[in-house]
Amino acid sequence: MTDHMPELEDELENGDGSEEIYERVNLVVDKGQEPLRIDKFIQARIEGATRNKVQQSIEKGMVLVNDKPVKANYKVRPLDRLIVYSTKNPESTEIKPENIPLDIVYEDDDVMVVNKPAGMVVHPGCGNYSGTLVNALAWYLGDENDRSAIEPEIPRFGLVHRIDKNTSGLLVVAKSDKAMSDLAKQFFDHTVERRYIALVWGDFEEDAGTVVAHVGRHQRFRKIMDAYPDGEYGKEAITHYEVLERHNYVTLIACKLETGRTHQIRVHMQHTGHPLFNDDTYGGDRIVKGTVFAKYKQFVDNCFEIMPRHALHAQTLGFIHPRTRKLIQFEAPMPADFSGVLEKWRRYRRNPED
Repeated sequence: MTDHMPELEDELENGDGSEEIYERVNLVVDKGQEPLRIDKFIQARIEGATRNKVQQSIEKGMVLVNDKPVKANYKVRPLDRLIVYSTKNPESTEIKPENIPLDIVYEDDDVMVVNKPAGMVVHPGCGNYSGTLVNALAWYLGDENDRSAIEPEIPRFGLVHRIDKNTSGLLVVAKSDKAMSDLAKQFFDHTVERRYIALVWGDFEEDAGTVVAHVGRHQRFRKIMDAYPDGEYGKEAITHYEVLERHNYVTLIACKLETGRTHQIRVHMQHTGHPLFNDDTYGGDRIVKGTVFAKYKQFVDNCFEIMPRHALHAQTLGFIHPRTRKLIQFEAPMPADFSGVLEKWRRYRRNPED
């Protein structure tokens, strides 16, 4: 496990953190509060907040008073209930557009839905300043007359969630401030429909179930995550799963998330004794279930070669469109490496001697 520490640090700093990259701060104005501009009030109440950033958040609709957006000159009143949405992690301050092909599933003036390939980091960070989804988006959405211009900040689009570097599948990108604030609220309120498919080690007694265990940084190995069922450490995490196919030593499952914690599905499956197939971070890159025969070991090694990453794919995504207010849903087909490994297991189950 320790062999992966440097890579894991890069992963966690390069977008493989929480799926939900916004957090919500709730504030209630004191009974004796004198009228005060909301930007000054928030700046005084939230550590590290600057007036400029607060004003930008207000303009983007990321600040609500009594569940409604307000203007920067609004003066708070006693017992006002404030909700402030903000990013959990600072994004890279310098984005270089790069001409990287994108698999765009859907696009309009407000949102884009992209099918991210495995191996692509979502946004730049320590160790990965190029080749990321954000670099590709900066090129695609940037100035056609000056593709080489470095943007001072993430330009004209907003990431409201992300998936791990070696997880494939669907991501939604906001193309306006209004869309970004609207989608961020949907993710925070857990109303976005997300369905993953995963190939995990072992078989399940039941056809469906729910894993409830807090997820937080491993208390010994700080660059990976761990599950804490007693809830005294980490953040609440809930994963619902359903068995799709059983193949004796591995199982294809569908997972639906109620929360979007760092490596949530991977950590929860390891916690239940079913690590993801070929997950080199959480114990799936070795034979966990099966026989001791050399032929079986060769079969598993061949599977690892076909799919040299953990077997997790963000298959479906559904959300309320920020402008039309209609539910829109998308599905990404299983990638070739995933389908190739799955087909090998199907054949092995039918003819284990072959």
